[in-house]
Amino acid sequence: MAGQVFVFVLGLVLLLVAAGAVALVVQGRRDTMDDARARTLSVAETFAHAPGTAAALDSRDPTAILQPRAEEVRKLTHVDYVVLASPQGIRYTHPDPALIGKRLVGSYFKEAVAGQAFTRTFSASRGPAVNSVVPVPRPDGSVAGVVSVGITVASVNSMADQSIPLAALAAAVALALTAGGAALLSRRLHRQTHGLGAAEMTRMYEHHDAVLHAVREGVLIIGADQRLTLANDEARRLLDLPRDAEGRAVAELGLAADTAGLLVSGRTVTDEVLRAGNRMLAVNLRPTDTHGGPPGTVVTLRDTTELRAVTGQAEFATERLLLLYEAGARIGTTLDVTRTAQELTEVATPGFADAATVDLADPVLSGDEPVTPDGATLAMRRTAVAAVRADHPLYPLGHVVAFVPNRTRAMRVHSDDADLKHDFTTLGWRNWDPAVAEQLREQGFHSLISVPLHARGMVMGMANFWRSGDSEPFDDDDMSFAEELVARAAVGVDNARRYTREHALAVTLQRSLLPRGLPEQNALDVAYRYLPAYEGVGGDWFDVIPLSGARVALVVGDVVGHGLHAAATMGRLRTGVHNFSSLDPTPDELLGHLDEMVMRIDRDEAADGGAEIAGATCLYAIYDAVSGNCTVARAGHPGPVLVLPDGTVDFPEVPTGLPLGIGGMPFEAAEFHVPEGSRLVLYTDGLVERRGRDLDTGLAQLRDSLAGRDRTPEETCDDVLGALLNARPDDDIALLVARTHRLDPDQVAQWAVATDPAAVAGVRKNVSQWLADRGLEEEAFATELILSELVTNAVRYGTAPIEVRLLYDRNLICEVSDSSSTSPHLRYAATTDEGGRGLFLVAQFAERWGTRYTETGKVIWSEQAVGEPEESDL
Repeated sequence: MAGQVFVFVLGLVLLLVAAGAVALVVQGRRDTMDDARARTLSVAETFAHAPGTAAALDSRDPTAILQPRAEEVRKLTHVDYVVLASPQGIRYTHPDPALIGKRLVGSYFKEAVAGQAFTRTFSASRGPAVNSVVPVPRPDGSVAGVVSVGITVASVNSMADQSIPLAALAAAVALALTAGGAALLSRRLHRQTHGLGAAEMTRMYEHHDAVLHAVREGVLIIGADQRLTLANDEARRLLDLPRDAEGRAVAELGLAADTAGLLVSGRTVTDEVLRAGNRMLAVNLRPTDTHGGPPGTVVTLRDTTELRAVTGQAEFATERLLLLYEAGARIGTTLDVTRTAQELTEVATPGFADAATVDLADPVLSGDEPVTPDGATLAMRRTAVAAVRADHPLYPLGHVVAFVPNRTRAMRVHSDDADLKHDFTTLGWRNWDPAVAEQLREQGFHSLISVPLHARGMVMGMANFWRSGDSEPFDDDDMSFAEELVARAAVGVDNARRYTREHALAVTLQRSLLPRGLPEQNALDVAYRYLPAYEGVGGDWFDVIPLSGARVALVVGDVVGHGLHAAATMGRLRTGVHNFSSLDPTPDELLGHLDEMVMRIDRDEAADGGAEIAGATCLYAIYDAVSGNCTVARAGHPGPVLVLPDGTVDFPEVPTGLPLGIGGMPFEAAEFHVPEGSRLVLYTDGLVERRGRDLDTGLAQLRDSLAGRDRTPEETCDDVLGALLNARPDDDIALLVARTHRLDPDQVAQWAVATDPAAVAGVRKNVSQWLADRGLEEEAFATELILSELVTNAVRYGTAPIEVRLLYDRNLICEVSDSSSTSPHLRYAATTDEGGRGLFLVAQFAERWGTRYTETGKVIWSEQAVGEPEESDL
């Protein structure tokens, strides 16, 4: 046997070595050919695009210039030839000077003359070669000639053949190692068989096998590597081992974890009881290396029928413990009252009962505490049902039953009881339906346990467990188990009830703090959606704020966290934005003020031990209906989306600032033009981010939902939420869509004003004519008075240039701008003062007035209602 093994291994190695050597040579030649193609193409392209190559080809004597260069390149790059030729194929260079001036063989160069570089293997003047041909372009794009670089196949093969000696040496080494290994293996095999012949070994194995499989005790031998070495028939039967168990790891045999762990523990065990399926086994473990044998473990197994009674009791206790463990893991996984009740019925059926129902008081479902006078009935609604049979006669979901909550202990009844044998209507409910009771009797329902769900001294509902058919009636142990099971569920129901109440309060507060309507303005058509999270209200918010000069501010923000604190914080931030926007700052300045406010609030909260709000995000955008420009700044918030009138979707670049309350870095604003009819889309991160979907995927879905046909803002909101909304959103969603409008040029007038008090008269004349052309003669008096005062103030105290602008939108807007940053103040002049009444008059005749600062100065503006009589206290 050893000799046969040696010859077989030696022949196999010779075959493998020969095959490897051939493969090495073939692969080497293939790799060398690939390298030749890449090298020739690289050299040809480099030479073709080298400075002066095209000029040399166009010179009177190209050979004199290019032949030395070509030979130098050929030697440096180790190629066989570098040939430059004219577009007609006449060689200018060649390693063999006798071929210079002769025409290239074939017509392959014409493809290069047409501007196409290529690499091929074909027969050249020096034999088969890998040849790359590249056109030489002139500066005007025409072809001055071609460069042909090649390496002969003979050179390629010579490089590849250099690996043959190495392959031969490797083969010799492998052959020597194999021969030595085979010899050592033969000696080891002879030593381990103790010199026994084949007949003696066969007879010994047959005796061993007969004894091993004849005994009625399971025997296993497990090696030191925790693999099963041997198993007799009895062991296979007791442990239900697979046919191919021998040689496999014990952990892979499909045994229970405790069984596999004991078998590979390596301990010395005597008659330890082990459960395997429906059997109780007595297990003995002994090491095999005690008397010099190989390391491992021998295991004997014995089926102990005398322990079956104990097994039944242990199985029952185990099942109950497992059911309680399952109840702890499955009941109360969500803060939803209905789902918690359903989880209780699903755990109890069919492991404990054939049917289970849960009835809860209506106030519990809405998050309130049920209050019932003594002796009065508590109306309960069927909240959860689970049964083995789908056609059970139990009341369906939503059915209302009456219950008198005068006890907190469980009630157990059987149909064999005297009062239940003929009438199921005495089970304790008010107005029990006799038809349902008859169906219960027909389907074999015979045993019931009713357990009130009570927590913190109040009864919230009732859990009912039914058994039917051949199931054993409930006993006292079952009733105790039902009480413990329901007690665990009652805690989850009460937690869900209180969370439902808090969630409802937070939603109510959140919605009360959000805008209840949109302000009137003509610059934007706005639609919005706000959706609270399924579990926990966050601090998402939005706002639309009209500004001076036919401008509108769009705001979207998000407060980190959930619950009442987040909703209240959102209200504080929204109020702060309204207050700051009244000062008419730029978006980046407003976010700076808001950031300082958040940091101040955090300091106050930290001093009082309250919760900080650092990490809130906000986006503030101002759209100007006159210029059509939009200025945006954001503090850690997702950027806006711009949908053009043709359906193209763009994400404008807006610098990302730190979230509010972090501080340390100024905010930056970005300005971009918005064509009329475009849609601006602002949103919070809950729209595009959720568990199981990254931000890039959400933004791609948002782009797809916005692209395409033109839609109204309302339709856009519906389409976006339909495409991205999750059935159970885990974060708030705020969505704001605004379609842009522009003021008609006829609604805007602008004049430059000289820094001369006499220029006021010209302004009054121009304004009067402009108002008359638009049928606004009734507003002329008040408008002339307002502009007279504002222009006079600018001429006296401002700096050139001075401009007047009128906007006829929903109201009539007057603006006077100058380069000074000094802001005027309203004051009450004394009766003896000669001046100081200008802004007082403006405030009397205008609905609103104010000052906003620009990059070049300031603008004093006023708004007048059109078509309404002016009211004055003068």
